Amino acid sequence: MFDNLTGLGYGIITFAILIGVGSIILFNFGNATGGEANTTVQYLLGQLGTSGLAGWTPAIIAFAVGMMFLGAFFIKGGRKY
Repeated sequence: MFDNLTGLGYGIITFAILIGVGSIILFNFGNATGGEANTTVQYLLGQLGTSGLAGWTPAIIAFAVGMMFLGAFFIKGGRKY
């Protein structure tokens, strides 16, 4: 089970890096462009940030950890000593 938690941790770290780097790239791209393109880039930055993908992160983590613990209890309940 701890191997699964390690994998989940690596996934969360990768997800955070993806959101951080994506936000930085979009922010700098928005500053480099002007006018209508900047409006579109700012919208995409909002969809990547807290109002979009990053806003679902706590729910995804809680769901994944809960499913792993439930799976561990079901596996343990099936053993016979």
